[in-house]
Amino acid sequence: MKIMICGSMGFSKEMLHAKKSLEELGHFVEVPCDVESHIENSDLIDDLDADFEHCVKNNVLKTCMDSIADSDAILIVNHDKNGIKGYIGTSAMIEMGLAYYLGKKIFLLFPTPSPSETRWAHEVRIMQPVIINGDFSMIQ
Repeated sequence: MKIMICGSMGFSKEMLHAKKSLEELGHFVEVPCDVESHIENSDLIDDLDADFEHCVKNNVLKTCMDSIADSDAILIVNHDKNGIKGYIGTSAMIEMGLAYYLGKKIFLLFPTPSPSETRWAHEVRIMQPVIINGDFSMIQ
């Protein structure tokens, strides 16, 4: 299966780990085109002005959307972040919505909070992703 990995760029190292694990299971896997940039310069994660310039210069959002359209499925890497279990950021939510619209399979690495805790979890639930609980072999 061809899988695009999405998620907060704060999880860049975890995305590369997921890529390696999925490739070992025989999948073809893509990660966001700027994963390495975020690993090399972690300031991009919180410096929104620098990240804005980086994203526009490198056409990051369009490139990721093209990869989603070209894939069979997406995997949202959603570790805990900012005190939120199963965190999904704004960009990942956009990517998830695109995958849903295009009829792609959607997998979440971990469960999200309940919608009563975080409103965005309601929209995630509507898209009916498969939650793999960290078990990459569940992606089929």
